[in-house]
Amino acid sequence: MLKITDKAKEVLDQHFAEKEKEPIRIYVASACSGTRLALGIDSAKDGDETIALEGYDFVIDKELLEQAKPLEIDLTPMGIEISSSMVFEQTPGSCGSCCGGCS
Repeated sequence: MLKITDKAKEVLDQHFAEKEKEPIRIYVASACSGTRLALGIDSAKDGDETIALEGYDFVIDKELLEQAKPLEIDLTPMGIEISSSMVFEQTPGSCGSCCGGCS
C-alpha cells in the first residue's frame, strides 16, 4: 500500500533529527509544472487513513489512497517524489520542472 525507500527515509530522518516527528500528509499538489503527489506536515482529519511506516505517521485521504495505491516515496535527483498508480497530465505549455524559466 505504501513504501518508502531507504534514501527517502534518510531525508526524513535528517529533517526531523532535532525536531519532534509530526504526521506527514500525502496530498495532490498543483503547480505550474503540473499536478503531482506531494508531502507536507499536517495532522489527521476525518476521512483520512493513517499509515505508520518506518517510525513516521503518514496521513492521506481515504479516497485518494484508494485511487493512488500502491504508493512509493523515493528520493530522486529532483528531490522526494511519490509514485503511484495515478496518472497526472502536465500543464499545457509546461516543461514539467520549472516555473517561468524554461526555454
